[in-house]
Amino acid sequence: MNVVIQKFGAFFRAEPAAGIVLMIAALLGIIVANSPLSGKYFDILGSYVAGMSISHWVNDGLMAVFFLFVGLEVKRELLQGELDTNAKRLLPGLAAFAGLVVPALIYLLFNSGDAEASKGWAIPAATDIAFALGVLALLGSRVPLSLKIFLTALAIMDDLAAIVIIALFYTANLAPIYLLLAAVVLAALFMMNKRGVLKSWPYLLAGLLLWFLVLKSGIHATLAGVLLAFAIPLRTPEAAGEPLLLKWEHALANWVAFLVVPIFGFANAGVSFAGFSMDVFTQPVVLGIALGLFLGKQIGIFGLVWGAVKLGWASLPEGAGWLQVYGTALLCGIGFTMSLFISLLAFTSPELQDYSKVGVFLGSALAGILGYLVLRFAPAAKA
Repeated sequence: MNVVIQKFGAFFRAEPAAGIVLMIAALLGIIVANSPLSGKYFDILGSYVAGMSISHWVNDGLMAVFFLFVGLEVKRELLQGELDTNAKRLLPGLAAFAGLVVPALIYLLFNSGDAEASKGWAIPAATDIAFALGVLALLGSRVPLSLKIFLTALAIMDDLAAIVIIALFYTANLAPIYLLLAAVVLAALFMMNKRGVLKSWPYLLAGLLLWFLVLKSGIHATLAGVLLAFAIPLRTPEAAGEPLLLKWEHALANWVAFLVVPIFGFANAGVSFAGFSMDVFTQPVVLGIALGLFLGKQIGIFGLVWGAVKLGWASLPEGAGWLQVYGTALLCGIGFTMSLFISLLAFTSPELQDYSKVGVFLGSALAGILGYLVLRFAPAAKA
């Protein structure tokens, strides 16, 4: 029994674990949605608790915790991590930008004639950091550490861009009074930071109030998580021990990886294929998302890195060859969590949401499988 427990614990400590658990949760969602339990599955997601549906609580409540964690990571990387200087930000920042623009253009190439469908232009622009890093972890020492750092930095910049896109392009009608009150609470949070408040509970209480006000303001409630994260202190007096931001990040890491994101995957991956035919793969939304993730990401990211290196603006990650960089660019086409999330904001039509899920699954699977194979068999760069 102890051996089983030890192996179980070892699995959850392994780098690929978060991606594997998310994949299992998503597959379970698809299986249940196409089983005799499908009616119960959709009924539960649509049932109301405290004024919001279960689906709403998952997407606006639980995912606010996910965005809080992302915000903490972004702030730490920008101030003390792999993005703390302009030199470090240049290559992953440019690559993230190209990896956003090219997939969006490919999507619009297929959907620009449809006003409703064109709202999904940002869906293939996102990278799922848990999945992408999970695949790299499976490859072990075949991938140089510099590429893992590059992918992490790129994905962090990608997440930051996705946050900005959600705030600017996927915001409903604004309620000025709630927006003003949210701004007051946010100002109070930053004032607490400036005054050296180092206890968690004032930030938690103010953060919950901020979430409620943002929810009512018309801006997507998950952005409250990011705003709260940027107000959490990172630099503290040595006598105070570990900075509050790092305490929160460490405390949230496993909850986000093994509970929040898998629940989101299970609740949102479930698409019923009843009535679907092979024609679904020719739908513009499906093609735009799948090709945006699979082709757009690799063209944008690899093309930008190649151009930047050839122009002398940057150098290849240390110890990495061109084929390895290409494989990493492919892995950035694994969209999943953020892509599914943006699709929920972009489309109100259940049909378009289902098409978008098919596109996300298809594009992410192609990018992940081919990226793994390229990196698995790519020769190491010459010293």
